[in-house]
Amino acid sequence: MSVTFAIIKETKSPPDRRVVFSPEKCAELMDQYREAKIVVQSSQVRIFPDEEYKKWGFAVQEDINEADVMLGVKEVEIDSLIPNKKYFFFSHTIKKQPYNRELLKAILAKKIELYDHETIIDENGGRLIGFGYYAGLVGAYNGFRALGLRDKLFNLPKVETLADLDALKRELDKITLPSELRIILSGTGKVSRGAKEILDHLNIREVSDTVYLTSNFSEPVYCMIDVMEYNRRIDGKAGDKYEFYNDPSGYESNFMPYARVSDMFIAGHFYGNGAPYLFTREDARHPDFRINLVADISCDVDGPVASTLRASTIAEPFYGYDPVTEQETAFNAEGAITVMAVDNLPCELPKDASEGFGNMFLEAVIPAFFNGDSDGILERAKITTGEGTLTERFSYLQDYVDEKVHG
Repeated sequence: MSVTFAIIKETKSPPDRRVVFSPEKCAELMDQYREAKIVVQSSQVRIFPDEEYKKWGFAVQEDINEADVMLGVKEVEIDSLIPNKKYFFFSHTIKKQPYNRELLKAILAKKIELYDHETIIDENGGRLIGFGYYAGLVGAYNGFRALGLRDKLFNLPKVETLADLDALKRELDKITLPSELRIILSGTGKVSRGAKEILDHLNIREVSDTVYLTSNFSEPVYCMIDVMEYNRRIDGKAGDKYEFYNDPSGYESNFMPYARVSDMFIAGHFYGNGAPYLFTREDARHPDFRINLVADISCDVDGPVASTLRASTIAEPFYGYDPVTEQETAFNAEGAITVMAVDNLPCELPKDASEGFGNMFLEAVIPAFFNGDSDGILERAKITTGEGTLTERFSYLQDYVDEKVHG
């Protein structure tokens, strides 16, 4: 069965330079699947210029109606949606986000099969593709950039001005960190793996939570904590992470012991609905609360990290949180917690992020088009059908589509 894929141009503003497949990865796909064809929609913003795709032998054109499957990154403008096609992009609809209700309604009206990158999971529910690792890399770097600017220690350039990850690491090689710096990193997934890579590149020593909480250090150190370190059972019994994931109601935050001894917090955890907040506004006011810089990569606004009042932007990545007034202030204001809460961090590293994403997509998703979806990848990921209805798995979105949910 032949399948024609289209690399669609990104239309969301501000422009996103990332892409599902680089020219080289397109060529790799064609080598592996002779029955595949790829067309590339012309784009002025993509990190890989049109000319590079042409050099690799791909047709670059405005009209992509011949394609069966449209591959994008961010939400597609409603007017650009082509009826009766398959679309892959981050739709930001599966949590009933009010601002994209009209997009989902249009997808249904145009009888489009929608596959969200977030819904591409294995049989155990694990995400197969994403940009989390790159968010972790950039988020941790941005945290150190904020530290350097605020305390006038060093001046790291913005990631978006650097060519790639190697260039980013070369900039980090030039800085010296305060000897007393203590950093807590939450999470053990792709985001925290990216952040850990930055910490390790800086030769910051990793220590266990027991050592971190009980020792003094004369060098920068960090501690990586999982969900059972920063949460505990209310009844004092031993916690179980799988029990916690299923029902966190019997748990409370155990983050404060870390907040008492940390200067910098890199939030790389996944926050599930109903879980305890890591620290509240009341916690942040406590005299023993020592953290004064938060790189919130997870960026759940007005949620588990009290200092994250809003998402920040690549253009203006830092702001301050005043724990006394609970209001935003300057990022370098006296007594403030400096906050980095950019919610589209991988956009700052578009080349590396695109190449890594393409590797995952080629390995996890593309085979399903040529093996009869033998692993159920497409079946699990599909949100809407070609008949203009929601699939059973995503039928919970019906009231959202019908506008019974007010955002």
